[in-house]
Amino acid sequence: MAQDSQTLQGDGISATIVAQGAELVSLQDNKGFEFLWQAGPAWRRHSPVLFPIVGRLNGDQLHHRGQTYPMTQHGFARDKPFAWAQSGPRSCTLVLADDADTRTHYPFAFRLAVTYTLDRQQLGVTFDITNTGEEPLPASIGAHPAFNWPLLPDLAKTDYKLTFADAEPAPIRRLKDGLLLKTPQPTPVEGNILALSERLFDEDAVILDQSASSSVRYAAERGPAIEMAWQGFQELGVWSKLGGAPFLCIEPWHGIASPVDFDGDFVHKPGLMLIPPASKRVLSYQIRLL
Repeated sequence: MAQDSQTLQGDGISATIVAQGAELVSLQDNKGFEFLWQAGPAWRRHSPVLFPIVGRLNGDQLHHRGQTYPMTQHGFARDKPFAWAQSGPRSCTLVLADDADTRTHYPFAFRLAVTYTLDRQQLGVTFDITNTGEEPLPASIGAHPAFNWPLLPDLAKTDYKLTFADAEPAPIRRLKDGLLLKTPQPTPVEGNILALSERLFDEDAVILDQSASSSVRYAAERGPAIEMAWQGFQELGVWSKLGGAPFLCIEPWHGIASPVDFDGDFVHKPGLMLIPPASKRVLSYQIRLL
């Protein structure tokens, strides 16, 4: 298939996906209400796929077996064209495999399949990572969907909150220059409620690396809302741009930025999956429109 994009239609929901980065670029209800940030000047992405790293590596360099490879923040998948493996009215699958270019950044063999499926008022996204090589595959993967914030223009950003399925008392992690700080910080979540404001992101993303929940609701007292659920991920990032921007990212991750003091071989980086040869890992998340 040579098409650049595919729009899926379901019961009360539609989703548009592009081949570049296998990125979700639109998510609407049956009235045409757009939930997804439309890549304005504040941030030129919608919902990038983060692979084979989440966050930054120290010096933007990957070290493996005495060699150094350049690797930019969040990896290269978001900037690579994927191939359409399957396309139907309610689902599609896009695939990225290693090639000569990826191996100049990441010296490992892999196959990444991203599947989007619509159900009633819900979008499901599945990441299927296969090790096609002969050594363990060290990898991270993350979702990065950006939702309009506020969803309704006549509401304030502070009218919105995140409500987690469970109480979240564990400390959070923060970043400095894109790298993970050593010391955890007290959580801003009160019980299971995270009150949203622009100041929340003065120190970059809020990272829950010991989350008790596997779902969260993003809503105000009125108007459209969403619920996100996830399976197989270890961390959750919540982010908006420093200084204010009209989007909120809710990001299930398996992997995290390098600690500020880590500059060793990539296979020893904290938070990675190590997938054996001829094996795979499958992770998924769902966005339900409310």
